[in-house]
Amino acid sequence: MARMTSRWQWLVETTVRKLWFRASLFSVFAVATALVPPFASPRIPPHWLVLVGADAIDNVLGIIASSMLTVTIFSLTTMVSAYASAAATITPRATKLLLEDATSQNAMSTFLGAFLFSLVGIIALSTGVYGDSGRLVLFGAAMIVIVVIVVTLLRWISHISSLGRMGDTIDRVECAARQAFDDRIALPGLGGRPLAEVPASARPLRGEAIGYVQHVDMNALQAAAGEAGRVWLGVLPGSFVHPSQTMAWTDFDDEGRCKAVREAFTVGDSRTYEQDPRFGLIVLAEIASRALSPAVNDPGTAIDIVGTGVRVLDRWCGERERPGKDEDIPYPSVHVPTLSADDLFEDLFAPIARDGAGTIEVGIRLQKSLAMLADAGDEEVKRAAQRTSAIALEHAGKALARAADRGRLAELAKRVGAGQGRSAQPEDLRSAGLTG
Repeated sequence: MARMTSRWQWLVETTVRKLWFRASLFSVFAVATALVPPFASPRIPPHWLVLVGADAIDNVLGIIASSMLTVTIFSLTTMVSAYASAAATITPRATKLLLEDATSQNAMSTFLGAFLFSLVGIIALSTGVYGDSGRLVLFGAAMIVIVVIVVTLLRWISHISSLGRMGDTIDRVECAARQAFDDRIALPGLGGRPLAEVPASARPLRGEAIGYVQHVDMNALQAAAGEAGRVWLGVLPGSFVHPSQTMAWTDFDDEGRCKAVREAFTVGDSRTYEQDPRFGLIVLAEIASRALSPAVNDPGTAIDIVGTGVRVLDRWCGERERPGKDEDIPYPSVHVPTLSADDLFEDLFAPIARDGAGTIEVGIRLQKSLAMLADAGDEEVKRAAQRTSAIALEHAGKALARAADRGRLAELAKRVGAGQGRSAQPEDLRSAGLTG
């Protein structure tokens, strides 16, 4: 049975993805490698010592130290420039994914680790820690380090050409959003029961911080509730909370258990992608809106974002958050609100419909995409798609000058949910200014 990560597991996973952690890990390993030769030298056969000149390792370490310091500074400058460019031209909300890029972190960590390896080796050589056998072991370790540097440089050269570019950033946001939706499908309602109604007798619990809910520790909530208690969530990851807002309700009054419920919510200054599927859609919509601004005027990127949104939402529209049998629910004492199709469609498509209303190409792609998702989902998804389609038609009716363009969108709008359920009605088209 799948389960959600606890707060401490989430904190560890978040820390591991940071650049400083990987760089520190590689640095410690590099320093340890430079200090291994004195302990390994007794096992070196004496006749091997003539294979390497006495001064060979000094020159090699000097070259590595000087070159790796330059490469590290250059790589760091390049990464900062890529992040600044992405924040300025795409959206600042996407830079978090760039900062967590494994290839960039491995490159920086390898270059820094190689520099420290050579630096520690030079210091140890100058103090006479290594004997002749130790020099040979250090020379072998330096050859391995050089091979690692070359391989990393080749990967880094190939990778840096796309780092921070529009297509690469969109792919990263799409991957993060799809992963969040896949996790929500695998564990509907974060693994709890669907929230239907909160009893009037339930006790409201308010938080103590102001910010966004970044993580909900379902294990802690289930432990606090126990088998007899119940917890009803009032917020989901991504919600902006205030001490005046109710974060959860309980049917118990024990202060220790209530404190555990409050501590199960991690609140921070910004939203995260992991438990928050809506955030990925919002970031995609921000990219499209910036592309549609008069200063950029790039409708092609907006059209690409609409297609990306279809890929992200398609599986969720088809499967939704369908709870399994009671024995398959890992947190039966916790009741969790499910994602709303209206909210998801509004997060992604409403900004594009507003900012791209005057561009017929964007309107056509938007109506076709809404029809695809309506056909892939249930009645709630169809209603959300139809509602979003009507909003897009209303914006387009005010922005498009040509009657032919308005009529074309009106015809496409009729296909949204036409397979089953209610399609766009004539009165909706007239109110949007798209028919006579």
